[in-house]
Amino acid sequence: MGALRRLLVCLLALMLAGLLACQGERRTPRLRLATTTSTQSSGLLDVLLPPFEAREGITVETIAAGTGQALALGERGDVDVVLVHARAREDAFVAAGHGVSRRDIMWNDFVIVGPPADPAGVKGMSDAAAALAKIARAEAGFVSRGDDSGTHIRERALWGQAGGRAAWAGYVEAGQGQGACLTIADQTRAYMLTDRGTYLAYRGELALEVLVAGDPALRNPYGAIIVNPARHPEVRAELARRLLDYLSSDEGQRRIAEFRVDGEVLFHPARGA
Repeated sequence: MGALRRLLVCLLALMLAGLLACQGERRTPRLRLATTTSTQSSGLLDVLLPPFEAREGITVETIAAGTGQALALGERGDVDVVLVHARAREDAFVAAGHGVSRRDIMWNDFVIVGPPADPAGVKGMSDAAAALAKIARAEAGFVSRGDDSGTHIRERALWGQAGGRAAWAGYVEAGQGQGACLTIADQTRAYMLTDRGTYLAYRGELALEVLVAGDPALRNPYGAIIVNPARHPEVRAELARRLLDYLSSDEGQRRIAEFRVDGEVLFHPARGA
């Protein structure tokens, strides 16, 4: 009987622990955020979200993907809010009724990185489209995200400004996130378009250098959008609105401005905080 009693006590303890865990999960609201790999890979979200979670008593579940994938998640109602960087696509998302209350949150810039030897000779150029055309003429290695991300969308726009992209063997569509593509470009001594923030976060692991920067066409704004609760009633619209309020508040903008890697600013607040 003693062994049976101990077994029953153990079973009851496990059941109680499971019940308490479930109750704890029900007590902690969860907000689903679809965002870009750049905000996660850079480490920004690890600094930006915890103060908001602690204050609101919620957990933000982050899904990092390309901008196209993040917006698709919003269209299906699989997330509550998106934080992305492709303004034309964001405006189309709102116009189609998939999202509401878009806000400017921050910006950084794209840069073209490449091997120190710079076989295409683009170092110091300030016209990004002309630099891409020069890389193509040299048939140098180039790694593209190729994943409908914000970076890939901008790359395609730059190729359009350059008169279109000619096919050559050195152009590779990796279909990977920003960090993985930087690693591939580094290993193959290829060029790549990347956001500056992710490059700086990975710079210590790379031989790649920033070769082209400063073109106004490389400015990279980020916006946050609430998924339309009228279309998807399960969306936690009030929690999403609180997150947007925080990101655009003095505190949120200050935390964005203060975030640095190796002393360098990665993102700039939309309000210049």
